[in-house]
Amino acid sequence: MAKPGKSASPVNPGEAAEKVLVIKLSALGDFVLALGAMKAVRVAHPKARITLLTTPPYKDFAELCPYVDEVETDGRPDTMKATAALISRIRKAKYDIVYDFQTSGRTKNYFTALNKTGKAPLWSGHHEKAAFFHDNADRATMHSIDRLAEQLEVAGVAPGGRWLGNSAPKPDLSWVRPKLLDAPRLQPAYFSIETPYMLLIPGASAHREAKRWPVENYAELAKRVADAGVTPVIIGGKAEGQLAHEIVRKEPRTKSLTTRTDLFQIVTLAEKALFVVGNDTGPMHMAAIAGAPGVALFALTESNPDHAAPRGAQTIIINSAPTLAELSVDDVWQSVRALGVLPS
Repeated sequence: MAKPGKSASPVNPGEAAEKVLVIKLSALGDFVLALGAMKAVRVAHPKARITLLTTPPYKDFAELCPYVDEVETDGRPDTMKATAALISRIRKAKYDIVYDFQTSGRTKNYFTALNKTGKAPLWSGHHEKAAFFHDNADRATMHSIDRLAEQLEVAGVAPGGRWLGNSAPKPDLSWVRPKLLDAPRLQPAYFSIETPYMLLIPGASAHREAKRWPVENYAELAKRVADAGVTPVIIGGKAEGQLAHEIVRKEPRTKSLTTRTDLFQIVTLAEKALFVVGNDTGPMHMAAIAGAPGVALFALTESNPDHAAPRGAQTIIINSAPTLAELSVDDVWQSVRALGVLPS
């Protein structure tokens, strides 16, 4: 019982919740890494209608995700009027609890606006007035999976109150193939790819050159892979088109699928790939979660693998050079061989 003059500690509604909102806007890697936390929310609120507030790039993927019932894609309104409409809709929905897995300045502002115009719903996030305030001073340097697990603990979503040992909720993409009934477009043959093949993921943030391994290195790696009897397959978006063109020009046995794969196909191609090599980017996270053995390339000056690396059961992290330009093909090839998956 609360003492006179003091409010009782908030209690998570758990199974009694009828309406729940999860907020996760971007980026791709972070979105995928949050799937484990979304699954934990689904388990905690089995009877609730769970709405995901996100952005258009993740609409199709999210609508098939088994952890949510409804998807709204206006999580980043671009005008004051649109922002006001979003806040009004959240207020009118009368959610029992909101899980802010984005925890950005934008989503903190959403909570502030809700609080100013009436009583805000129970809120899990990084706002000092939230019912479940994740205030760990080290949260910015935590791996996304660990940070979200701790945030869920604060919100009362964890077995016995704690995710013990290595039990933090991990992303799971095993639902993708069954949800799409293992459609032909999910098969390597749809892209005229024969096994064995591997995935090259040469993309990364365009404005952070240190996070990009040089294209000539990817081409040399592709040559070694092809010489070993494995087809190198490049995946990526429009921004990676020129990189892929240069790699294929230097090593014609490489196949480029840039701009041709959706998120579902990235997952299912990774599931059947012999291995994957890539920079610190969203598809690399997806491939690792899908179960592909892999080698992830990190620059010491740009990324701390302790809080940014893909978490796959068979993922080797290389972060031995100040920039990726200084990472040799021999170093990466040695790690590829260490995976133990190359044909004899």
